[in-house]
Amino acid sequence: MSTTTLKPAHVPAPSLALPLADAGWRTAGLALLSVRFIQGFIYWGGGSRRFIYAPSKLDAWGGHSWMAHKFHTAMPGALLGLDKVIGFLLQHFALLYVSVILFSAAELIAGLFLMLGLFTRASALVSMGFSVVLMLMFGWQGATCIDEWTMAAANLAMGSTLLLAGSGGYALDNLRLARNPALAERPSFRWMSGSLPLPLDERRFRALALALLAFVAFFDVSTYSYYRGSVVTPFHGGPVSPTKHHVTMSNGALMPDGSVRFHAYLDAGTPEAPSHIVDAALLTAGGGGVVAHWDTKALTTLPKAAIVNDFDYQQFKPGPFGITAGVGAMATITLPPAPVPGAAPLTGAGYVLRLTSANNHVFTLPLPAATH
Repeated sequence: MSTTTLKPAHVPAPSLALPLADAGWRTAGLALLSVRFIQGFIYWGGGSRRFIYAPSKLDAWGGHSWMAHKFHTAMPGALLGLDKVIGFLLQHFALLYVSVILFSAAELIAGLFLMLGLFTRASALVSMGFSVVLMLMFGWQGATCIDEWTMAAANLAMGSTLLLAGSGGYALDNLRLARNPALAERPSFRWMSGSLPLPLDERRFRALALALLAFVAFFDVSTYSYYRGSVVTPFHGGPVSPTKHHVTMSNGALMPDGSVRFHAYLDAGTPEAPSHIVDAALLTAGGGGVVAHWDTKALTTLPKAAIVNDFDYQQFKPGPFGITAGVGAMATITLPPAPVPGAAPLTGAGYVLRLTSANNHVFTLPLPAATH
């Protein structure tokens, strides 16, 4: 009697490319398609405006459209020392120009790659970096709410989701994999692209996902609490007001000839409109009388030499309504001698300089006694 030996059929090793055909993976990719496209479009839109549709934003000699003005307005409320970084760049044109070009180009490329699904995870990580930097720089701004924070907070969450999930469906990463299936065996491809799950087991993937959740939640909620409260404290207007202009004065000096010199910094308020200083007065200390006064006409006709600006972009300058300045402007201002008829000589215990804005906001600075 003959017997037939049954040989086990050859079972091929599971391919790392199989998740492309997995219904769950494809469903997740399709579900995130709109998120990936809009995340990409947001950053591509920022870069394309400067390189394609509004090149004046990259023209350092083209006036107020130049991107440096936008960066400058972020300086008063920028966090973690970024105000110092911005100030340094504003003082060094070559570094500033290169930084603006590289930032814009990175936005353009990362945004385009996200829309196309090319190097999806790497592009998502870059978009997360943009979100963090933009929130730290501009998160305090917003006339009716913290608009800049809202966009950056959402973008950070979207970027972290895409970093974990990849592109899934309708992505050039898939086309690259189809043409070269060996890419599936390379961890670098899986970490940088989005066609396949990350090369992590379930436990490590869960740990990574929870770590990203903790980072996004902590960063977004803590910055929101700092800017506006409403988390563990009552709502507040923020350490730096995005609506009410404020002038900080320092280094005041009363000169022997009766002129007044001081340093001014417009360190709060909306960047959408300038501030106007319409009146200046020198008062005796202790609430005494006015010993010198500069009205709107006097401030409007100040000579250029009377205002020495710290930066070439946002500046203090004579305007139609007195001294005009944009958010972030810093300057040393000298008010010429303007004695009030019949006032006592500028001697004594000291004086107070008072500036009044068009919105009737008053800013004061004690001055030492005059020295002769």
